[in-house]
Amino acid sequence: MICELTPDAALPLFDGWDETMIWSCLEGIMGRIYGDDPLHPSCAAAFIGDFIFLAGIPCEELAAFRPPLDLKDFRIMVPQNKYWEDMLLSVYGEKARPIQRYATKKDPHGFDAGRLSRMASCLPEGFQAVLIDDAFFRQCRSETWSADLVSQFPDWEDFSRLGLGVVIQKDGVVVSGASSYTRYRDGIEIQVDTREDFRRRGLAFICAARLILECLDRGLYPSWDAHNRASLALAEKLGYTFSHAYSAVEVRGY
Repeated sequence: MICELTPDAALPLFDGWDETMIWSCLEGIMGRIYGDDPLHPSCAAAFIGDFIFLAGIPCEELAAFRPPLDLKDFRIMVPQNKYWEDMLLSVYGEKARPIQRYATKKDPHGFDAGRLSRMASCLPEGFQAVLIDDAFFRQCRSETWSADLVSQFPDWEDFSRLGLGVVIQKDGVVVSGASSYTRYRDGIEIQVDTREDFRRRGLAFICAARLILECLDRGLYPSWDAHNRASLALAEKLGYTFSHAYSAVEVRGY
């Protein structure tokens, strides 16, 4: 029977997995972990945002598990190995689509702060880059395209305590942003979005550059995990170095 796990119980199963969203769960900051035994689990799943990270001995019951009150119909499921991946594809059938994601090296010394500062100042006329405050937090939550900039934080108080984000606004309206999708003890996992009619103007780069500088000033690491090659290319322009590709499974109708 699947049950919620403490971080201590789950830690050995995720040992060596260099993923900040898992760290958020193991540090008890965000997310929840489930497994097959409360004290000595042989498998575990870390749930955070749209992601599920599966570790240990593949278990069909855990692969199909939905936490109580979970209303999500989309998940990105990240298997620890090929055995988990095969099980996910079997359990979810036509709902599942295998994808490749791209990890970057976690090197806090790899950024050129001077270059980022120069690029962050190159805003088009009429646009302004500002930190997310209460009003912009609520505005981001109200729009589908920008919701993930703040969606993992239940309210402004939680975001102001744990989160950090930059938005570009024009006439008081948010058109692009870079923010903390998740938070772990020593940093954040970055989420970047731009409203469709404002894309290809360099706004995402400017937001991300400003957010990286804000993180470095605060002693936080701005982790970047790329969903596709375009995201990886943007990351590399900002100073990140490609580490490796890895398999994930998108599940729609979860």
